[in-house]
Amino acid sequence: MKKPLSGALGLAAALALAACEPQTAQDEETAPVDEATPIASLPAPPVAAQRPHEVSHHGVTLTDPYNWLRDPDYPEVDDEDVLAYLKAENAYFEAAMAPHAALTEEIFEELKGRIKEDDSSVPLKDGDWLYQWRFETGAQYRKWYRTPVAGGKEQLILDEPALAEGKDYFRLGAMNVSPDGKLLAWSADTDGSEYFTVRVKNLETGEVLADEIPATIGEVVWAKDNATLIYAELMAERWRPYRIRAHKLGTPVADDPVLYEEPDLGFFAGVGITHSRDFIVIGSGDNVTTEVRVVPAADPLAAPTLLAARQPGHEYYADHADGRFFIRTNDEVADFRIVTAPEDAPARENWQELIGATPGQYLQGLTAFKDFIVVEERLNGLDQIRIRNHAGDEHRVEFPEAAYRASLGANAEFDVGEIRIDYESMVTPDTVFDYRLEDRQLTTRKVQEIPSGYDASQYATERVMASARDGALIPVSIVYRKDFAKGTGPVHQYGYGAYAYGLSPSFSSARLSLLDRGFAYAIAHVRGGDELGRQWYLDGKLEKRTNTFNDFVDVARFLVAEGWTTAGNVSASGGSAGGELMGAVINQAPEVWRGVVAHVPFVDVLNTMLDDTLPLTPLEWPEWGNPIEDKAAFDLIRSYSPYDNVEAKAYPPLLITGGLNDPRVTYWEPTKWAAKLRATKTDDNLLLLKTNMGAGHGGKSGRFESLREVAEEYVFLLMAFGRV
Repeated sequence: MKKPLSGALGLAAALALAACEPQTAQDEETAPVDEATPIASLPAPPVAAQRPHEVSHHGVTLTDPYNWLRDPDYPEVDDEDVLAYLKAENAYFEAAMAPHAALTEEIFEELKGRIKEDDSSVPLKDGDWLYQWRFETGAQYRKWYRTPVAGGKEQLILDEPALAEGKDYFRLGAMNVSPDGKLLAWSADTDGSEYFTVRVKNLETGEVLADEIPATIGEVVWAKDNATLIYAELMAERWRPYRIRAHKLGTPVADDPVLYEEPDLGFFAGVGITHSRDFIVIGSGDNVTTEVRVVPAADPLAAPTLLAARQPGHEYYADHADGRFFIRTNDEVADFRIVTAPEDAPARENWQELIGATPGQYLQGLTAFKDFIVVEERLNGLDQIRIRNHAGDEHRVEFPEAAYRASLGANAEFDVGEIRIDYESMVTPDTVFDYRLEDRQLTTRKVQEIPSGYDASQYATERVMASARDGALIPVSIVYRKDFAKGTGPVHQYGYGAYAYGLSPSFSSARLSLLDRGFAYAIAHVRGGDELGRQWYLDGKLEKRTNTFNDFVDVARFLVAEGWTTAGNVSASGGSAGGELMGAVINQAPEVWRGVVAHVPFVDVLNTMLDDTLPLTPLEWPEWGNPIEDKAAFDLIRSYSPYDNVEAKAYPPLLITGGLNDPRVTYWEPTKWAAKLRATKTDDNLLLLKTNMGAGHGGKSGRFESLREVAEEYVFLLMAFGRV
């Protein structure tokens, strides 16, 4: 599911929040051939064989000559022809990038130079301990420590570098300490498949217990007995969390009782815990509908209590404090309201409104503390943090800039007088504040350090509104060096536009490598995200999906028309659903783009939505439509699916990436798309496909290895602009 089940976070997730950088009408010219790496100087690009394959739906026959690139044994990929083609594409990528190896290394060193190698988090108090992560110089992964609040010796509780040693991929999932502070449960994925294994460590002796829970989604919470773990189990044959089970330490995992099993293939199940730690939260849902059950953490095997039966389109999320549940729900208003219900009678008929709807106010998050609640919201598109005590008095936190990203940060404890907040803007590095409620003061605890140097006064940011073809005004966040050559300088445009995932005007130290080379960077807040509220999301999905693509193209044309740059001088990038966006906009208006990067792109939309054997497909139908049962959905998806709409025309230079172990956007989507583009396009522009053979949706793991891929992307863009 795309949203957390409650306001509480695991220790690892909470502490890691501050360490994550977000990704973040004139005559037009056809994007030019990259002159820095002439095609003629490269070996011949790989050519995928075309093998007949036909299927029929709604009386329409679909042909797919590259269907064979999907290994029938997936998730095992051992077909020799498939692997040979992927390796050939990777070799072609390496050949194209080889002449610019020095520049790639130069940019990589720039990116690395902006990362504080011996970085550490602000200590986080949880009970009798202060928790903190630290990177050692040169390390790809964190070490996790704790120190007694009363003073005493520091303790290493988890050593990620040791756990990752000898592995091509490592990702820490959950990390939670038992209520008595004696045991640590953590989960890890070691191949990018997002199948996490849970282990337990005795923090008093250092012993790793024999208990090992495989095939989980990564979430794990403790019951109050300090001996029972609650987790979400993945189906063995398909990546779908469907059962919530309880594991008693020292007993066989196979015997773990099932607390809840989700019968609907279109719903995923997950587990969390309220911030009070009094209730385990069992959630189930798809992209637009949720259902929540709660179980006392002191009695984890009790029958779960349902808060409200699922209804299509109803989303709600629960936390707990003050003897009641606080519930954020969109049952009556699209932009959510907040209701309460008694903890002993939380059924929907007992919900009482606490915070109602206000025009322009979008309630995005809710966390309950002992004496107050924190509401994360957007007011006319701007992040706000509202604090309301249980007597009804409330106020909003005041921040120092006019445009920024602000969110609740790492807050482990329930009974507190101050909260931790994460803050940044497109020119202000990530900042950790502690906010004291008594006097409403922000105290800076940490500002992201840029070791190689960063002078915010050299950069500027603006927020403009671009007119879309249907009259909608699309917000655009732009950042640039103050010496940017406005009118002629290159502009790079980024977008996503799906799942109600809004892009914030956030800081990126990596982005500086483009800004310092004369680029402006624009984030297009297109419909399909939720930047301007829930309706902004609804206006970019299902039958309105093409608004997202039109918005992105219209933003680029607006930037030209308003004199930010010249026609043919805009590049673009996006990943996952943003990669689908890239595929759609190069089909619609290839002449607009100087170069395009599509990371793990969801481009084979029609075939994927027609295949209900894929674990994510039923879950995704509320977002895209069900083309199996609905001919109108079939026709609409077919009209924009990037793979199905590749045509014999000129396309801009393209860099496409994929992950062999990716369970979200399967590797064959970018692979088939690249193969079809190669066989169909009429231009000689560079087209590169790079598949991570040992990683998944997020690319390589490790803080430095992932930067190499960013460096490659930036070099590709410079190649596309003829700047190398």
